[in-house]
Amino acid sequence: MKAYRRLEAAFRRHALVGEAAGVLHWDMSVVMPPGGARARAEQIAELRVLSHEMLTGPHIAGDLAAADAEAAALDRWQAANLREMRRAWLHATAIPADLVAARSRATSECETVWRTARPDSDFRALQSGLEDVVRLTREVGQAKSAALGRPVYDALMDEYEPGADARRIGAILDDYAAFLPEFLDAVLAKQARSRAPVAPDGPFPVAAQKRLCRRMAEAVGLDFKSARLDESLHPFSGGIPDDSRITTRYSKADYAGALMGVLHESGHAMYERGLPRQWRRQPVGRARGMTLHESQSLLVEMQVCRSRAFFDWAAPVIAAAFKAPGPAWTPDNLHRLAILVRPGFIRVDADEVTYPAHIILRTRLERALIAGDLAVADLPGAWNDGMAELLNITPPDDRLGCLQDIHWPGGDFGYFPTYTLGAMAAAQFAAAARVADPEIMAGVGRGDFAPLMAWLREHVHGKGSLLSTDELLREATGAPLGAAAFEAHLKERYLEAA
Repeated sequence: MKAYRRLEAAFRRHALVGEAAGVLHWDMSVVMPPGGARARAEQIAELRVLSHEMLTGPHIAGDLAAADAEAAALDRWQAANLREMRRAWLHATAIPADLVAARSRATSECETVWRTARPDSDFRALQSGLEDVVRLTREVGQAKSAALGRPVYDALMDEYEPGADARRIGAILDDYAAFLPEFLDAVLAKQARSRAPVAPDGPFPVAAQKRLCRRMAEAVGLDFKSARLDESLHPFSGGIPDDSRITTRYSKADYAGALMGVLHESGHAMYERGLPRQWRRQPVGRARGMTLHESQSLLVEMQVCRSRAFFDWAAPVIAAAFKAPGPAWTPDNLHRLAILVRPGFIRVDADEVTYPAHIILRTRLERALIAGDLAVADLPGAWNDGMAELLNITPPDDRLGCLQDIHWPGGDFGYFPTYTLGAMAAAQFAAAARVADPEIMAGVGRGDFAPLMAWLREHVHGKGSLLSTDELLREATGAPLGAAAFEAHLKERYLEAA
């Protein structure tokens, strides 16, 4: 097993370089002064080129071939690790180093411009940089398409969801697009017949929000001896299993956005922290893909922390955080606010019924951008038309429209579909967990997430990349990825529950 052991050592070094780049990216997003943008872009580009070179050297190809001859001596985890090594190598060798560097610089610079263009609703300021990102990402997709023997958009998606099939995913999203209009009408009609929940009066001091968010993240299981909670323009989860970095954004007018953002990002962090420790910094020890990653954040935020059981415990804690007694702070009222369905412009603030429409729109647009069927200059108009078609609303400006997400400036084309696929997987996991341990939701009602996290560590987190997404779902829930559990959950929560 000499070749396999050499590969383990090489991929461990590769993972360490990636971790360093990740910390630099967190710093850029959270605390870096604007004047450092160009230097930081060069630093991250150099690390990405170094990371690329570490996987594309001739010794890696030779050791992969030699390790195949050693396959009989590998156990199940080692065989899966070798499979994931080869997948990473195929992605890396498909792209020349100069394209890696050019795309890295373009995305870093475009992200920096986006941070001022978004609040100013200035799409024109972003347009040129985004055109460069789209062009370079298209080149990456074409190179990977040739290497993997898959369509360009599938090849880009494969980086985020291994084995992703745009036709299958498109069919799932189109089915939801067909399901949504009648269902949404029924939900809105039911809401109109019911007494409206009462929005608590603000303002909500940011200091109190920060204390509340930290307490809730701790309840989920995040240990702040090895974690941080910071502010950023766009909430995200980063870092490594031993050093979790989550962020949110605060508004004095609405505490719930920050709180639900922290619960969402805590779900991501808990997945990373639960990955198999013995395979740390090996490909098989990484998260399987973004469908499962998003399933863990959405399971915490949507399935669990918008349940009535959660608010039975959380409502008094939230009220105490703002020293605000009264009927607006009852478990029933806060729960009904948390599941209020209201079509809106901002994806990260969307309810779980309309959220998939935001993903459907982005998936359609990014496929058209990569295919060359949509020019970047025409993106704002296409965005507004899509929002009108899917949710019957039109953004008043680009800040609330096509400028709201960081993903495209960051080059993350192929990522968006995993949000809704993750919501569907989350519903499957939640249903299976409740069947396996009927006390899980009772624990949540006491602020005890440990039984839930124990089930997830065993059936999801601890599997790393041993299995494919569908294989893991079959083992954990009895079925491959599909929409049935998600639609059943929506019907129960929004139409059938009292």
